[in-house]
Amino acid sequence: MLTREFVLSFREAAPYINAFRGKTFVMAINGETVRDGRFPSLAKDIHLLVSLGVRIVLVHGARWQIDVLAQRAGHAQVFRGDKRSTDSQTLELVKQAVGYTRHEIEAALSSSMRHVPVQGSQLRVASGNFLTAQPMGVIEGMDMQYTGSVRRVDSEAMQARLDAGDLVLVSCIGYSPTGEAFNLTMEEVATHIAIALKAEKLLFMVDSQGVTNSQGEFASTLTAHEAEALIASGNLQGDVAAYMPYAVKAVRQGVARAHMIGRFDDGAILEELFTDGGNGTMLARDPLVKVRNASIDDIGDIIDLIRPLEEQGILVKRSRELLEMEIKSYSVLEHDGKIFGCVAMHPFPDAGMAELACLAVSQQKRDAGFGEELLKHVEYLARAQGLASLFVLTTQTAHWFVERGFAAADISQLPLGKQRLYNYQRRSKVFIKPLR
Repeated sequence: MLTREFVLSFREAAPYINAFRGKTFVMAINGETVRDGRFPSLAKDIHLLVSLGVRIVLVHGARWQIDVLAQRAGHAQVFRGDKRSTDSQTLELVKQAVGYTRHEIEAALSSSMRHVPVQGSQLRVASGNFLTAQPMGVIEGMDMQYTGSVRRVDSEAMQARLDAGDLVLVSCIGYSPTGEAFNLTMEEVATHIAIALKAEKLLFMVDSQGVTNSQGEFASTLTAHEAEALIASGNLQGDVAAYMPYAVKAVRQGVARAHMIGRFDDGAILEELFTDGGNGTMLARDPLVKVRNASIDDIGDIIDLIRPLEEQGILVKRSRELLEMEIKSYSVLEHDGKIFGCVAMHPFPDAGMAELACLAVSQQKRDAGFGEELLKHVEYLARAQGLASLFVLTTQTAHWFVERGFAAADISQLPLGKQRLYNYQRRSKVFIKPLR
């Protein structure tokens, strides 16, 4: 029997499933994820994503495996910052480490197929010489030798494999036109691929849950500007500090979203992608929250928002026909493209006033400050029209408005047109806020 929690969760996930179908995600995993034996669980979720129509490019690192092989061989490693100087002996170790790690990943992806019993769910893993590399050269006096950087991504070849339904697996070794191999970093490779493919998402699996801000608080969303400020502060730690500049670069150059997702939480990637609250930190170029004018296409979402409040008697009941007639008076608040709030403003220019009406915010976002955003938007619209005050009629939310500058008033202080429409059976209280 389906539980109520499952039904609600499935409904919450459904819009994301529809939105992500046919989109390209680039996922970056480090060698530690394979070392810890956690990749088989992640492989099941990757296979599920592919079965839902998501196009996956999986980029893997092998830094830990290289370190182990170098230690066993007694070969000292030299670094410039977080970049390894790769001599010829180390390059051979890189090839061994990458080959072993790649084998473990392909084995886990093959094994995960039986856990997703979808007809035709055979997952093909494609690879190839998709990367052209070039030597990094001399950095601050150190010759980086066979440590390289990405010169070009063969996006057409990669797109062809994705179009065929394959998962593309990319290792962090690139080749020059002269046939030389170069050791690349996972984060650089993943970022270049995401930009070249115009990916919907770039996903970094990290050791922590995500990102904490300058106050030490977990940040579920960041703009590129906010992320750059965190980088400059020097407060970022571990792999988040290493990956964040690449995440910023990706969203600045056309990738819709970058994510930092904890690799230790089973199912974290599904929770991040298919729930409103997410699980890790999502990075976007611009603010994720915006308020815009409503259109006729938003009627269904507005009805879903206001119906529960109408049933509780908090809002006056409005028919679909009335909403359609008055849609130009409405605004909606979007978070990451999904509507979570609405409000209406009805101006009374002769009285120099405007009515704030039908303010509603989705239950799961009541504590996100979305109500204040909608109020500020209406205040801005009223001021732009030269109106001096804002009024609201409410039965159950008086304290919320009082806390935001509204004061109790008498019905006689309303515009005459509104006084004539006042419902004495509902007995709504009147509150007015001056705008000047």
